[in-house]
Amino acid sequence: MQPGAGMSRRALITGGAGFIGSHLADELLAHGYRVRALDLLLPQAHGAERRRPAHLAADVELLQGDLRDPSMTRRALAGVDAVFHLGARVGVEQSMFELAEYTSVNNLGTATLIEAIAERPVERLVVLSCSSVYGEGLYRDETGRRYEDVTRTREQLLRRIWEPRSSEGRPLAPLLTPETKAVSIRSVYSLSKWDQEQLCLIAGAGYRVPTVALRCFNVYGPRQTLSSPHTGVLPIFAARLLADNPPLVFEDGHQQRDFVHVRDVARACRLALEAPEAPGGVINLGSGLPVTILDAAERMARVLGSDVDPHVTHQYRVGDIRHCIADISLARRVLGYEPAIDLDAGMAELAGWLSTRPSERSVARPAGAPARGLAL
Repeated sequence: MQPGAGMSRRALITGGAGFIGSHLADELLAHGYRVRALDLLLPQAHGAERRRPAHLAADVELLQGDLRDPSMTRRALAGVDAVFHLGARVGVEQSMFELAEYTSVNNLGTATLIEAIAERPVERLVVLSCSSVYGEGLYRDETGRRYEDVTRTREQLLRRIWEPRSSEGRPLAPLLTPETKAVSIRSVYSLSKWDQEQLCLIAGAGYRVPTVALRCFNVYGPRQTLSSPHTGVLPIFAARLLADNPPLVFEDGHQQRDFVHVRDVARACRLALEAPEAPGGVINLGSGLPVTILDAAERMARVLGSDVDPHVTHQYRVGDIRHCIADISLARRVLGYEPAIDLDAGMAELAGWLSTRPSERSVARPAGAPARGLAL
């Protein structure tokens, strides 16, 4: 679809009532698209009543249903010109306890969607993947040699040696992670996201449906529920600070992440629909800027005017990576994408949204309570 093609075009967003999906719906509506959302309205994210969320724009046609139901998926595709596939169970830690559920929803759901698209092809398919498929980011040693599959051993973590090292013991420095880096799957969730993107790309090529996979880094912003197992550190930090509790920072706090605002991601999704050269592969979506977890906690405290200091636990969590920052040069070149929302401004918006929702803040993890049994 070319820019300006939104008029009279209808886009389907699977998972369209959720955090990213609802912002994408806003973006598409603002550019003249008609929007249909298919969403299971999972109680963990939407409450036991499974009602239409208030944040979903009134102009969005919402179908409540399961991607794994072929008749529902065919109904959702009727009259649709393009599909954004966001529907998935999310969360690395929870996926390790609910293997069958994650594999069923994410893998079977995607396969069912693709079979329905094969019966009724669309003009473009955009699937949202996740940076977790990379595992650790890209590194280099002092000689310039690059390392694509870095692993920190349990022994070094028990000794609180946090930074990755080469097999020869050389210190490694993080680099921006490009799409060409080899994947390193370390959780059921990451495996299912890898399967989602590859199923879509393979089938898209086979059925001649132009397809692009977008690998999102650490997405944050308003509407990000704290009851979700995939909620990132920023809303958790904000919720704890609003309750006068210190943010909990694992390891030494100097691990680096790439935080990208949800509206930047929504805009990039629309650009992926419209950019002529987008289909055919994967594209990173991030800010391209490294931020340490400790710095993020301290910045959130400043944004909130809080004098509560973060608590650095010097504990590690099994499966956590040290550094991973997006190389977004491909998104810039192919999509014309440029992150627009400054981190401090985005934090202030997120904190403001949480401050009006005490029920959200009440589910923040209590002090010293990491995910089930994974902190050592």
